[in-house]
Amino acid sequence: MAGKLKMKKGDRVIVITGRDKGKQGEILRVLANRNRAFVQGVNMIKRHTRPGPEGAGGIVEKEAAIHLSNLAHVDPKTDQATRVGFKVLDDGRKVRFAKRSSEVIDR
Repeated sequence: MAGKLKMKKGDRVIVITGRDKGKQGEILRVLANRNRAFVQGVNMIKRHTRPGPEGAGGIVEKEAAIHLSNLAHVDPKTDQATRVGFKVLDDGRKVRFAKRSSEVIDR
């Protein structure tokens, strides 16, 4: 099992490699056990669905999971890719911060 994840639901990330390189989006869901995440508008796939009680069938376009190693946090100050570190604030909270600008990422 890998160490502590640095990405959470709601974080703004940028794709650093692959078909969607350069696209930015918000993390919708993280699969911690598989080191993958679903990012809004990134790695889109088409699924052919059969009609059923929940709705009509057809071709549905949705996000597929992308590996966390292909993602980087977006620096809140500069809008560029950045690495993430941890630090403890004066009030005792442990927060994540962008190493590029030292800006706190956690809300």
